[in-house]
Amino acid sequence: MRTPYFSRLQALPLGMALCGVSALAEPLPTPAALQELLKAPPQAVKVIEPHLSIQGEPSVQRAYLGYPAAQVLRQLLGVDWNKAPASEIEFRALDGFVARIPAERFAKYHAYLVFGLAEPQAPFSVDNKAQGEKDVPLGPYYLVWDNLAAPELLAEGGAQWPYQVAQISLRQASPAVLLPAGMSSEQWGEQAALAQKFCLSCHQINGFGGDKMPLNLAVRAKLLDERTWRVWLLTPLAFKPRTSMPALPDSMAPAEREAIAAKLHAYLKALPVLP
Repeated sequence: MRTPYFSRLQALPLGMALCGVSALAEPLPTPAALQELLKAPPQAVKVIEPHLSIQGEPSVQRAYLGYPAAQVLRQLLGVDWNKAPASEIEFRALDGFVARIPAERFAKYHAYLVFGLAEPQAPFSVDNKAQGEKDVPLGPYYLVWDNLAAPELLAEGGAQWPYQVAQISLRQASPAVLLPAGMSSEQWGEQAALAQKFCLSCHQINGFGGDKMPLNLAVRAKLLDERTWRVWLLTPLAFKPRTSMPALPDSMAPAEREAIAAKLHAYLKALPVLP
C-alpha cells in the first residue's frame, strides 16, 4: 500500500529539503483533506485585498476562509520548517508563478493559506487590476497576509500574495545564483532581495526563478538603457501595450519606486550571464 504523501513528507530529513530536494512533490491536499489532517475547522480572516485596491481609490476589504500558514507549514513541512538559517518557502502556482518567501517572514507577520471566501457561494476569484485581468481563479489555494494588523504590508501590493498555489516546498536561499563570485552581499544583497521579491516570481536570472515568463533578466537588462528599463517597471503598458506584467506597486511612494527600478537595473547589468 502506498504511504500517504504527508507521512512521507514528515519523514523527510530537513537537510534534504534544504539541499534543493522538494519537500512536497505532489499537489497540496484538498481543503477537506487538509481539515482532516489539521483536525481543526478553517478560520475566517479579513484583509485588504491588494489586487482590488489601487492608489487613489478606497481600499477593498475581503474575508477569506482558510488556515494560519504557520499551522499548515508545520504540518506539511515538519516541526523544524522555520529553524534552518536562510530557508525559504516556495509556493508554486498552476500558471508557473513561483513565490519564494523567507521563512522568517512568517514569524514577523501573520499569513493564511485560504481556499475560499467567507461569504457562502461567493466565487473564489479576483480581478487583478494591476495586470488588467478579470475573474482570475484563486484556487486551489491563495496565500494572504493580515495587512490590517500590519498596515506596513500595504505598500508591497500583491507581490507576496501568490494565488493558484498547488505545491509548496522548503528550500535554501540561492545566494550563489543571485550573488555569484565577485558580487558581495554587502554591496548587492539588497538589490538581489528586491529582484527575488518583485521580478523572479515570473522571470529568471540564469535559470533561477519562475516559469510564467522565464526570460533571463541578466540578459534583458543589459539590452535596455536605464530610461527604457524604468518605463518597463513603472509603466509596463507604455513599454508593451496589452502586457499583463504588473508595474512596481503604486502603493509605494514615487521616489521609492524610482529608486527600486534604478537599483534593479544596476544589479542586473552587473550580473554575469551564465549558461
